[in-house]
Amino acid sequence: MSTTGELFHYPPVSRIRGFVVAAFFPEHGPVHTLLYGEAPGPRGADQSGLPFWGDGAGIPLYRALAAAGCAEVPAAAWSAWDGTTFVKLGLRPVLHGVALSNAFPQCPTNDGCKFRAPSKVELRAPENMQRITAELERATAGGLKQVITLGRCARDVVAPIAETLGVPLIALPHPAAQGLLADAPNRGRGLRLADLQAAWQSRLVQRLSATRDGDIFATTPA
Repeated sequence: MSTTGELFHYPPVSRIRGFVVAAFFPEHGPVHTLLYGEAPGPRGADQSGLPFWGDGAGIPLYRALAAAGCAEVPAAAWSAWDGTTFVKLGLRPVLHGVALSNAFPQCPTNDGCKFRAPSKVELRAPENMQRITAELERATAGGLKQVITLGRCARDVVAPIAETLGVPLIALPHPAAQGLLADAPNRGRGLRLADLQAAWQSRLVQRLSATRDGDIFATTPA
C-alpha cells in the first residue's frame, strides 16, 4: 500500500487471448465450400479456438450450415452462445463438406480488451497471404468448388488468391447488423433487421445446398 496517499492504477486485465485461430476443416470427406470471415471475435473464436464458434456472426452462419446439412451443432449451444462457455461445456460443432476460416487469424486489438478491424498491412502481410493460399490449396485438393467470403474485408483479401487458383468466389455481406444494413437497398431504411438476417441465412443455405448437391450454378453468384 502506498505511504504517500496516491492510488495504484493497475492495467486492465486482457480478455483477448490473441492466439492464432486455425482454419476449421471437417474430420472426414471432401470440402466443397470454404467460408472466410473477417477475424476471430473477442467473445467467440478468440476464446473457443474455432472460427465463428461463439461469435455473434456465428449464430446465423451455423444455423445456415445446420439447415444445409453442412454442420451438426449441439442443441445446448444455441442457449449458451459464448466461446468461453463452449470450452467449459466441451461443446463443438461437426462440419460436413465445408471448412471455415478468417481473412486474419487473430482477434485484432490495440489494448488486449477491445476488438478492432484488421489493418491492410496485417491482412496483406506475406505470412497471412501464404496462410490463406495454403488453406485454399488444401481445400482444392479436397474437391473445393467455391469460396464464400463474408464482408468486404474477406472478399478483398481472398478474391485475388481464389482467382489465381481458379476457384469461383461468392461474396456475401457480413451477417452482422452493420454489414446487412450496408448491403440492403437504401441502406436498410424501412426494413426489419430480423428480415434481413433471415434472407441472408436463406441465401447461404441455398448456395450451400446447391453446391453440396453438385449443382453449383443453381444459384446466381453475388
